[in-house]
Amino acid sequence: MSTLTFFREGSADFSKDAPRVSATPEDELERKLQCLIERRDAWVKLSPLKRAQLLERCIEHTLQISEEWVEAACRAKAIDPNSPTAGEEWLAGPMVTVRNLRLFAQAMRAGGEPAIPKIEKRGERFICHVFPGNFFERLLFGGFRAEVWIERGHSPSQGEIYRRKRTGEGPPGRVALVLGAGNVSSIGPMDALSKLILEDQVVILKTNPVNAYLEPFWEEAFRPLVEEGFFAVVRGDAEVGKRLCHHPEIASIHITGSDRTYEAIRFGTGPEAEQRKRRKEPLLRKPITAELGAVTPCIVVPGNWSVEDIRFQAEQVASMVVNNASFNCNACKVLILSKRWPLRQAFLEALEEVLAMAPPRKAYYPGAQARYQAFLEHYPNASVLGERTEEVVPWTLIPNVPPRSDEYALRHEAFCGVLAEVSLDAANPGEFMAEATRVANESCWGTLSCTILIDPETARIHARSFEAMIEGLRYGGVAVNSWSGLLYGLVVTTWGAYPGHSDEDIQSGRGVVHNAYLIDHPEKSVLHAPFRIWPKPPWFFTHPRAHLLGRALTHFEARPSWNRLIPVLSIALRS
Repeated sequence: MSTLTFFREGSADFSKDAPRVSATPEDELERKLQCLIERRDAWVKLSPLKRAQLLERCIEHTLQISEEWVEAACRAKAIDPNSPTAGEEWLAGPMVTVRNLRLFAQAMRAGGEPAIPKIEKRGERFICHVFPGNFFERLLFGGFRAEVWIERGHSPSQGEIYRRKRTGEGPPGRVALVLGAGNVSSIGPMDALSKLILEDQVVILKTNPVNAYLEPFWEEAFRPLVEEGFFAVVRGDAEVGKRLCHHPEIASIHITGSDRTYEAIRFGTGPEAEQRKRRKEPLLRKPITAELGAVTPCIVVPGNWSVEDIRFQAEQVASMVVNNASFNCNACKVLILSKRWPLRQAFLEALEEVLAMAPPRKAYYPGAQARYQAFLEHYPNASVLGERTEEVVPWTLIPNVPPRSDEYALRHEAFCGVLAEVSLDAANPGEFMAEATRVANESCWGTLSCTILIDPETARIHARSFEAMIEGLRYGGVAVNSWSGLLYGLVVTTWGAYPGHSDEDIQSGRGVVHNAYLIDHPEKSVLHAPFRIWPKPPWFFTHPRAHLLGRALTHFEARPSWNRLIPVLSIALRS
């Protein structure tokens, strides 16, 4: 059987290659679930102030086990915990979890309606300016700003659940199931926090088999919530997940993973599942929110770039590919360029050079070799920038991919170190932006996040086209001059698919997480960054002290202060 027959359009299918893990003993699982059932009403009745106090205690617990958490993740991914690469595990693990806990605690101390820095009405919609929110953020992220766009027809209201509770209309206690992702160590606990705070539900979190080793760290980090009976962690395979999904006391489900897993939960498996899907008759009718990946595009708007600009943006794009060995749902997978850009070839050569110098990474995620082989069979002209081994998928650039809506590289999430290049024949930057928006919306599978790279002069001269592109991109997150992964890490922004996917065409999923301002009816989040970011961002794989910076930022985010800021600045400014 050809490798190609394993694939269909969409995100990768991880279930068949998932590692085997020992499941939580059934009696222990039932005991944990029963405790949540008994305590679900108590959570609903718990005051925002007491919730804030619990979350603040979780911050201290997270700090206490942060070193061990990072070391465990590094061991699993064959990373030296004392190397700069370990910064990835600090930033995408304890640091962002601590930031999430702190921001939700602040929201609870504000009664579920924390003050938004600025709200404006732009045309027919409201836009909430959510970042920077204080002096420290303005200092650390000079020139950055982030917005949450509200769906048309809605006001910028916040914390609907908390407003209703104040009038005595609060929901009954419910238990939510969170099916954790296996790639990034903060996803599971942060998804759980969103269920607890945004949806008022106690949570049972099932680890993914890929990172089941994180169970004790998540449990210890959230020990105050565990001891109160509001949160529990279990482990197991797909069968354990299936039993929990169908458990009568589980009221809702959130999953970060594959669209195939979503469909298996919603419609079941086998020939009958496809028939149910066509008839729009789901097997499981519980509410399910999900973040299910995407073929993430990076749109490079042609402009008059210097040699330094080209080098910087080549490092930025390469880092979007290299981070976490490219096992990210927001890893850059499609590079959209202009054929008529005089600097196109220089940029591609710089990108190849930077990718070639990136150290090889262990392909720790299931199925990476098979997915990679399928891409090579579709694209024998791919430029392989390193040695392929049993444990390594080399960084690979696929040139001149047609921008067709049925093109393999645009319809299948590689979830490994592959980057496809698409070049459009547009006459000028304005036409390019319009055409790139169409290709990103219609040809690239999924709607999770995307990136735009544009220099200030081009953005100014073609301001209307630029604004139309941001408005027109149907993505839950749009990042300008920054990797869209920062939208995940800011927490004040929303993270999730663009609204509107049906069960029958779920693509990147439904619903959002994070959303630390508890904004009702968000459509998407937009991040603007300087064209050349300084100091070097810690998510660049070329950052020489990312591990030291990640540790310092974790302690700073726990309790921002001048004393904790000084080590951060000292490390950042010497990098």
